[in-house]
Amino acid sequence: MQLNQATDYAFRAVLYLTRFGSEEVVNAQVIAEKEEIPMRFLLKIMRSLIKAGIVKSYRGVDGGYSLAKPPQDITLLDVLEAVEGPVKINRCLIEPEYCSKKWANHCPIHQVLNGIQSNLLNDLASCNFAQLTENI
Repeated sequence: MQLNQATDYAFRAVLYLTRFGSEEVVNAQVIAEKEEIPMRFLLKIMRSLIKAGIVKSYRGVDGGYSLAKPPQDITLLDVLEAVEGPVKINRCLIEPEYCSKKWANHCPIHQVLNGIQSNLLNDLASCNFAQLTENI
């Protein structure tokens, strides 16, 4: 499993905005340059982050972006799901009916993958952007 490039860019954009909190508006061009994110990708990613309630946008000459909530309330899982949707490491974890053997509730592989997914989601949800800025 590998996160896509858009998710990496989203992590970087939110981390950059974390430095300014929710009060300061940062221009998209500045974010793109500082985080080395192509502008067209950044604008697409920001739409996903706005829709998820992670980022706010401001129009006009002094427009740009800011965090929509405090960094301690934004987790890696929030950003990942905003860009990629719900995390499911195997299709049988999305819906048991996807199991071609129709055995999802009794399958030992399903049970193990479900545990791994739970641990992954818990780990991603336990890391917020306030914690990440402590290392900058």
